[in-house]
Amino acid sequence: MATKRDDGLLLGEAARAIGVSQDTLRRWDREGKIRTRRDAANRRRVPRHEVERLAQHPSRHKTGDARSPRNRFPGVVRSVEVDGVMALVELEAGPFLVTAAITRDSVEELGLAPGVKASAAVKATSVMIERART
Repeated sequence: MATKRDDGLLLGEAARAIGVSQDTLRRWDREGKIRTRRDAANRRRVPRHEVERLAQHPSRHKTGDARSPRNRFPGVVRSVEVDGVMALVELEAGPFLVTAAITRDSVEELGLAPGVKASAAVKATSVMIERART
């Protein structure tokens, strides 16, 4: 089975992906800073690898899963505190402790107990990062 060739992005698509104007891409093409190709309609196309190279943002790591959270912390359950329909599960992930408030049903379904291997998958819009004080 033949693999599909990467025809690249149209100039406008590439410009949006990189965060520059189409005129900037045309200038870079003339100056040799970027490699483009012409398609059958004589439109400039920018190969995907060139767009990735010039993008202002770094490539993100892949999740390695069919789920979207990118921040995963494998570890061992340190404690489980069940109170009514809710539970607090503390996971020791390397030198870090991750505490999750989950349902009692989830604790039971997953068989969570101290010593059980598990992973915390974190997807949150309110994750805060502090700079270490020196």
